[in-house]
Amino acid sequence: MKILCFAALSFTLLACAPNGGSDSASTNTEASATASSETGAPAATETTATTAEAATPANQEKPMSEYENKVAVLHTTQGDITLRFFPDVAPNHVKNFIDLAQKGFYNGTKFHRVIPDFMIQGGDPNTINGDPSTWGMGGNGNNYVKAEFSDRPHKRGTLSMARANDPNSASSQFFICVKDASFLDRQYSVFGEVVQGMDVADKIVNTPRDRNDRPNTPTTITSIDIRPATDAEKSSAAQ
Repeated sequence: MKILCFAALSFTLLACAPNGGSDSASTNTEASATASSETGAPAATETTATTAEAATPANQEKPMSEYENKVAVLHTTQGDITLRFFPDVAPNHVKNFIDLAQKGFYNGTKFHRVIPDFMIQGGDPNTINGDPSTWGMGGNGNNYVKAEFSDRPHKRGTLSMARANDPNSASSQFFICVKDASFLDRQYSVFGEVVQGMDVADKIVNTPRDRNDRPNTPTTITSIDIRPATDAEKSSAAQ
C-alpha cells in the first residue's frame, strides 16, 4: 500500500511506502501528514434516514440539489466542529462525504494524525477497532473519487481530501488545516471549510503525540449530523 506524505517544511510532496521505500519528489522532509485511502473499510453502522433520504430509492442517485447549502456538525470527544461545503468546485467530494456521514460511516473513527501548525486528519475506518499500525491505510473499499482540484486555497479552516499517490484515489479520509498550507493548493481537492469549532481543531492538533504524529489519546468522531445551512453559515469563514 502506498501512502502519500506531505512534506510540510520543504513545500514538496513525498510518495513513500510503509516499509520505508520511496519514490521521492524530494528528500528534504521534516514534517509529514499521511494521506492514504486504499483498502479495508469495515461495515458502517446505519443511521436513521431523514424524510428526504427515505423517499429516495437506494438504487437511485440523489440530485446534486440535495447536497447544496448543507453543513456537517462533527460531534467529537473534544467538542463540535461545523463544516460547510463547496459543491460548486468539488461536487463529487461533497456528495461522497455527505453520503458516508449519513450512513454512519464516520461514527467511531478517530483523528489519527495531528501535526501542529499544519493539519488534523481523520476518516479512516481502520481507526474504529483496527490495529494502530493500519491507521491511515483504510478507506471506503474500492470506491474512489476523482480529483477535483480548484483555485480554492488551503488555509486555516480548509476541509480537503486525503489521497494516495494517484490523484484519483480519494476515498474517505479528510483533513482540516489549522494553518495556511498554500503548498497543497491545486494538488488536493478542497471541498469545504470550518465555520465553527476551530478552537476544537486546535485542541485536537495539540494533543500529545508520538514520533509518527499519532495522538497518544486520539479524538473520536462520535457522530455527524447533516443539516441545512443557516444564512450566516452559507458565507461564514472559519471560526
